[in-house]
Amino acid sequence: MEAVHIKVYPSDEGQIENLKAVMKAFKIKFKVVEEKPYDPEFVKKILKSREDSKQGKSVSIPLEDLWK
Repeated sequence: MEAVHIKVYPSDEGQIENLKAVMKAFKIKFKVVEEKPYDPEFVKKILKSREDSKQGKSVSIPLEDLWK
């Protein structure tokens, strides 16, 4: 069978442990992966860059000039 991804959003460590127990009881292979959000400073820079671009505060480089 093909892999299927199911995202769950437990609110505390107890729920995580309960979910693990259920998966084990049903003999379902699983892996716990923590998603890490983007660094807030990085997000701030990207949003500022987008805003600067909207206001015409950016520089455009023609594609053919990239390889010179």
